[in-house]
Amino acid sequence: MKPKVLFLCTGNSARSQMAEGYLRHRANDRLEVLSAGITPKGVNPLAIEVMHEIGIDISRQTSKDAAQYLGTPIQYVVTVCDNAKEHCPIFPGTFKHLHWSFPDPAAAEGS
Repeated sequence: MKPKVLFLCTGNSARSQMAEGYLRHRANDRLEVLSAGITPKGVNPLAIEVMHEIGIDISRQTSKDAAQYLGTPIQYVVTVCDNAKEHCPIFPGTFKHLHWSFPDPAAAEGS
């Protein structure tokens, strides 16, 4: 069984989607990489575009609710925003919980 890594943010629209795609690309099937949100709202098309620019296709990824993984043994949970850290559900069996807060790219202004 491959270790599972879950990236968790508020909307599962950009940060966690990008992290999922990037780690899946780098892990070469050594890990099962997942992402979810506290209140999922769909994958941001700009996240898909940016990842495409570095050769990673996340266009088939979907926005998922963190609740769907409750009861699933997940070895690594990585929250990528402060809101997700504050509202992160407990995943029994988690070996390591990490917090890497990134600014929300969807909130960026300008071109």
